Amino acid sequence: METNYDALIQASADELFSKMEQKESAEDMARLRDAFEFAREAHLPQKRKSGEPYIIHPVSVARIVAEELELGPDPVIAAFLHDVVEDTSYTIDDIRERFGDEVAFLVGVVTKEKKAKYVQSKQIDNFRQILASMQYDVRALLIKLADRLHNMRTLSSMRADKQMKIAGETDYFYAPLANRLGLYHVKSELENLSFRYRCPREYTLLEKLLREEFEREDSNIKAFTSKIERLLSEKGIVARTEVRYRKPYSIWMKMNSRGCDFAHIDTKYYVRVIYQNIEPWSEKDTSLRIYSVLTDAFKERPGSVSNYIDAPKENGYQSFQVKLLNDKGKWEELHISSERMVRNGRLGCAAERTDENIQAWLNKFNELLKEVADQDEGLDFMDDVTSSFYYDDIMVFTPKGRGIILPKGATALDFAFEIHSRIGEHAQYARINGKLSSVKTVLKRGDCVEIGTDPEVEPQRDWLKHVLTYKARKFIGSYLSRKSGCCFERCPHCHPLPGDEVIGFQQENGTIHIHKRNCQTAIRIASQQGDSIVAVNFDESCDCLYPVRISVTAIDRYHLLSDLVECITEKLHLSMRGLRTETADNIGVCTIDFAVHSMGELQTAMDSIAAIPGVDEVQRIDVE
Repeated sequence: METNYDALIQASADELFSKMEQKESAEDMARLRDAFEFAREAHLPQKRKSGEPYIIHPVSVARIVAEELELGPDPVIAAFLHDVVEDTSYTIDDIRERFGDEVAFLVGVVTKEKKAKYVQSKQIDNFRQILASMQYDVRALLIKLADRLHNMRTLSSMRADKQMKIAGETDYFYAPLANRLGLYHVKSELENLSFRYRCPREYTLLEKLLREEFEREDSNIKAFTSKIERLLSEKGIVARTEVRYRKPYSIWMKMNSRGCDFAHIDTKYYVRVIYQNIEPWSEKDTSLRIYSVLTDAFKERPGSVSNYIDAPKENGYQSFQVKLLNDKGKWEELHISSERMVRNGRLGCAAERTDENIQAWLNKFNELLKEVADQDEGLDFMDDVTSSFYYDDIMVFTPKGRGIILPKGATALDFAFEIHSRIGEHAQYARINGKLSSVKTVLKRGDCVEIGTDPEVEPQRDWLKHVLTYKARKFIGSYLSRKSGCCFERCPHCHPLPGDEVIGFQQENGTIHIHKRNCQTAIRIASQQGDSIVAVNFDESCDCLYPVRISVTAIDRYHLLSDLVECITEKLHLSMRGLRTETADNIGVCTIDFAVHSMGELQTAMDSIAAIPGVDEVQRIDVE
């Protein structure tokens, strides 16, 4: 049966118009309908990669702008028209004449500039163009995010290499941008969709494990939330609960940051307690009252309270968080928020759209961009910008008082490369506030840093573990690459093995860098240099062994170490290169170094070790 696209498109547009009629004037509604008809006619001959009429995309973007971001008529009109200038014969002047200056500006911002030669790359120049609009109107960024969100929701129709390229751009630029603008739900969905296409095997596995977990816990969760609602109702507090399940990407990030497997992640969901809107000045009192009622009935986990009402997160998120022990003996994560906080957490900078609030967002954003631009307008500019969207910044100083802005967690090595690549290359030691220190020392806000150099010192692979900034990582990686002279290199961050989902990037000198598809370095490179992606046959070879390291957590017992050694050397016939153990209170942690031919061989080894009596967890960890 052939799909009646015309009817579906009209129905989707009519649904949008029906919702907007409730709050917009007849004049604005006429302009909205005119924009829809104009866009439909302009895109009439065009098809999407899926074979659908192209107009489906602008209509979907307009609905995101109107319904999910709750913007007004002009941004919705611009969303209908956002691809008209880029993909048809119509010009910005045509848009201006028919729909006015404001709509023309918004369309112009989201229209990619066509150049014979790009300053850095097509992607980077596009990112710069988007950011430049920030000083004029934040709504342009919101339309671009809506455009990217719908593209990610419909990415399945693209080729695998295009999926990786677009997913890389999303992880690198659009998700951090959404975070900076306070659009947490957009950020979360973009990250998860990107992960789905970058690492389909891992995504599918985590999705399955989460679904099974939710099915097992459903009755316990319902019992916990029902008790909360009853307790609050008895105290005359009007509130509702909702369960927010974390996405596969969020779980994957927690597994990697904590160095544990799925079974040992204890925050796979959280419970929201949402109370009715009241005056903002009394929200804290209400949150504390709910906290008091619930901690009278449930045991509170010591040190679990986080007050984001008095001190909102950088993106504007507010709530009062605590962990409580449910009746089944399990810690439950609880977020106490007002309806206003929930809405603002969803809409971010678009939530409370007074002229004063919008200008405050603009000033804050532009100040951040200026700080980054002041220190570097070269190739590292975009990397510094995007990292600042996620990380808090610190300012440290040279002995002469020059301020250097670095991401929180940066080291003296990052500082050295920010000063000059030559200083970073030969960095031997640091003096931090006059105290002799390692160049790997993490810096704090306000530190005064002096770098000592030695011409005999050269970058080591270990340095990559102790730098955050792109400038430092890029120089060290390039130096090591030049020194090795190899035409085929594994990423020093993610250490891919044959059998991993990998991606390759062709360098100008012919070298192919291989990364895991979930590697943050690969994501960054794909977002900037998507055209350098090449197919890689990273197959297992009997001549190639790769060093790996695992961590084994087990209940200590007699013969545990000998069983581990026997499993690796006798059963699996693998060459063990190192074994270190630490035991405390009958819990032993063993770090084992050995070599494998492939990811499959490593997984077999980990499964065999996990089956040894007393072993609780086996986890792969980084190794040079």
